Amino acid sequence: MAHRGFGAFLAVALATGFAGVAHAQKPAYEAPIPPGKYPQAEAQAVELLKRGIGFRTVIGEGNQTFEYATYLKGVLVEAGFSADDIIVERVGDTAFLVARYRGTAKDNLKPIYISGHMDVVEAKPADWDRDPFTAVIEKGYIWGRGASDMKYDLSTMVATLIQLRREGFKPRRDIILLLSGDEETTMKTTAILAERYHDAELLLNIDGGGGELDEAGKPVVFGVQGAEKTYADFELTFTNPGGHSSAPRKANAIYSLARALDKIAAYEFPAQINEITRASLTAAAANADPKMAEAMRRYVANPEDKEAAAVLRAEPSYIGQTGTTCVATMITAGHAPNALPQRAVATVNCRIFPGVKVADVQATLTQVVGDPEMKIHEIDSGALASDASPLRPDLMKLVTKAVHVRFPGVPIVPVMSAGATDSMHFRARGVPSYGISPIFMKNSDAFAHGLNERTPLSEIAPSIVFYRTVLMELAK
Repeated sequence: MAHRGFGAFLAVALATGFAGVAHAQKPAYEAPIPPGKYPQAEAQAVELLKRGIGFRTVIGEGNQTFEYATYLKGVLVEAGFSADDIIVERVGDTAFLVARYRGTAKDNLKPIYISGHMDVVEAKPADWDRDPFTAVIEKGYIWGRGASDMKYDLSTMVATLIQLRREGFKPRRDIILLLSGDEETTMKTTAILAERYHDAELLLNIDGGGGELDEAGKPVVFGVQGAEKTYADFELTFTNPGGHSSAPRKANAIYSLARALDKIAAYEFPAQINEITRASLTAAAANADPKMAEAMRRYVANPEDKEAAAVLRAEPSYIGQTGTTCVATMITAGHAPNALPQRAVATVNCRIFPGVKVADVQATLTQVVGDPEMKIHEIDSGALASDASPLRPDLMKLVTKAVHVRFPGVPIVPVMSAGATDSMHFRARGVPSYGISPIFMKNSDAFAHGLNERTPLSEIAPSIVFYRTVLMELAK
């Protein structure tokens, strides 16, 4: 998941209130995995994940995303996929992969897209207990950069596609795997993929959605990501002539910036709700404490209920579900301790509610500050505004069926991510996109983007069962 947010559902759940190729490094050591229904696919998924972690798919010098994509292509070709149906293309220092599982229909059925990303955020070995780019299996977990975000789901999906081919499954619709190479940064490969592939029945994003376990290991909820907020960074700048600090002036760039940030901190964007957040807040109310549950129900009934909105917005885990948010995240000011500042700059990060234009948020910030001396511009992040995908009863029913095979009765709810994923670009081009990662995890195991990233190996087997069920049903 990109720096602009998170893709795994653990983070989404918090936001909604539920609690010839360059070779990868050899894994530290071998360990058995829990047996499941498809042992050959499960073993292959673990091998893919161990090898995948070893590819340093980080932006910049030494980026091995192209090598990783080439490795995955080789695995698919060895499994019987046609090399002509698999594209690996370099884009700058990274790459993307497209793999087609050809359908049999002659009536031009729209394909099913599957999206994910091969890149990971940077990890400095000196900060980790283990080498982040050497897979380690220990205490039932696999450790390493990408163990959660998102080489785990990528590996289980590839293993599932190979398992389906091994079984002789012939989908009526094409299944097209779209793996980007810079989701964590600029998303230029995602933009290219969405430009070339935007005519589908739907897109399944394996970097979004998912399940939460409580600390006792009991399933709490499963979320289907149907919307995400737009990411935007704005740079606010004040400049002055400066001068000697012994002769201060009323005009001071730092003071002007401070006043501007105070006004932004005090401002609240209008409360909003959509089909996705209405459903997720309704579901969350069933398990919330009485005060919060009442606020959720009142807000769902009337988003203009200021008291209900205030209760929700007082909680960091809910505020992002009630509308656009903007917050100062960085400041740079002054050039010497004994000189008046000539320049003061702040970065304000905004997570914009679906349907709201980035330009409108910039205009609002300008109006809120109300200082003609301030210059404001958007920092290019590659983000796009996109509306929520329509809830599909057929997909929700299918996901419910697949999840309840493992955890009967667990609530299945649509959720909106406060961050952004590859789905953003496809939604912007009209492709209905849904995050459906089948991984269930405890909040205490959520280390994506952080130190000592890990995921339980016990999720391998049920992930393959889940993906197999969903793909066979949707592509038939």
